[in-house]
Amino acid sequence: MSLFKLSPKNLMEKKGKEVIVGITAYDYISAKLAESAGVDFILIGDSASMVILGYEDTFPIDMEEMLIFCKAVSRGAPNVLRIGDMPFLSYQVSKKTAVYNAGRFVKEGRCHGVKIEGGEEIVEIVYAVTKAGIPVLGHIGVTPQRSIELGGLKVRGKDVETAKKLIKEAKLLEEAGVFAVLLECVPSEISKIITEEVKVPTIGIGAGPYTDGQILVFHDVVGLFPEMRPKFVKTYFKGFEVLKEAISTYIKECKEKIFPEEKHSFRLSEEILKELLLKK
Repeated sequence: MSLFKLSPKNLMEKKGKEVIVGITAYDYISAKLAESAGVDFILIGDSASMVILGYEDTFPIDMEEMLIFCKAVSRGAPNVLRIGDMPFLSYQVSKKTAVYNAGRFVKEGRCHGVKIEGGEEIVEIVYAVTKAGIPVLGHIGVTPQRSIELGGLKVRGKDVETAKKLIKEAKLLEEAGVFAVLLECVPSEISKIITEEVKVPTIGIGAGPYTDGQILVFHDVVGLFPEMRPKFVKTYFKGFEVLKEAISTYIKECKEKIFPEEKHSFRLSEEILKELLLKK
């Protein structure tokens, strides 16, 4: 489907009218499932670094890897708004680098926009990217790419100083042109204030019920990533356990020669079989 058919403006129009529901996905089949279920948008997150590539954090994943995931999702969910997550060092170096890499998400990854982590410190970069005509989803609160500086993945906004900073940053990002702000691990009360004070939608992940929308990772929703189950995640299906049982049953049936059965096999015709046996 042409990128012309969808726009982040579709999400902006939902603010105050209906809850926006997003999901983070990384591949063809999960994207296809998300589209079939009726999700409003898909974020191709840099969390693929952990969930798909097996790293311990989001720092190792690069542009080339992110673009592979974006292409897969675009093929699986051609009719859904898709946002690419800019990985570490793809935008921090300079405005020029940020615009170029954001453009690659659109041109090569077939995304309708990008997500950029950070607050006041990246406002000028956000402005440069939006000025280039590339929609940006802001991201404040817990920002994994700044976790070393901030002392880990801890809830942000639990004191007056950081709460005021978050509110200020949301407004600054709005002024810089973001189409929405993702709030990660932020107290519900702060999310409510931000949602009421900015005109763009707020999307929460661990930010309570007062945001304009919610997002979770596909693998968390269906229970496929048992290594990490944050407090804010609700798992709707025990995917890991169910799939593990299926594979265990497959192994058992192979060992006991239950599988493959006749119906899983291909057979020669009687004529060809006789001819082969005669040649022996």
